[in-house]
Amino acid sequence: MIECPSCGRQQEPSLICAECGLPLAAPIDYFSALGLPRKLTIELDALERRYHELSRKIHPDRFASKGPKVRDASLRATATLTRSYRTLRDPVARGLYWLELNGEKLAENNKRVPPELAELVFEVQEQLAEMQLADPEEAHERATEITARRVELQFKMDEALAELDQNFAKWDQPADQKSLTAELKTILSNVAYLRTLIRDVDRALENSKAA
Repeated sequence: MIECPSCGRQQEPSLICAECGLPLAAPIDYFSALGLPRKLTIELDALERRYHELSRKIHPDRFASKGPKVRDASLRATATLTRSYRTLRDPVARGLYWLELNGEKLAENNKRVPPELAELVFEVQEQLAEMQLADPEEAHERATEITARRVELQFKMDEALAELDQNFAKWDQPADQKSLTAELKTILSNVAYLRTLIRDVDRALENSKAA
């Protein structure tokens, strides 16, 4: 239980006091902060509407003339709400946060290249190395090859994000959470490696244009 800094009511942790409607800023998970059920499948338009609705209620500008406890509660509640929204609107960040809530860490399953991506990872790394060492006459050809590889990487990323959505939906049904957790870790690990590859490819292409 937590006490409201404005009216003094004891209540369950929340961003807003159920009695007086002023900021409460209690320690709270991101789903609860936005008044959402703890489910991975989220309707993004509804999430955004809820975020803006709560933002208007707790924004610090509304409490500039209040006492220091209320102003502090407003600042902390706004910070919590913003972190919650930014995390839950992004499916990858949401998946990582879900692991955290369930006492898991991606790092435990992210120390090596995912087997299903190993060949692609090594091929792209080799192409990037060759591109870096290419003489001016070969540079254009290497850049063309890397551009084609960039399309392939984006296709792989789109596939991984679709698999992530499918995993999220499975959590809403009775299932083996251990296997779902392992699957979620694998997908998030794949996304992490693909993001790194795409970043490296984009950087190499930008550098080739500037050369």
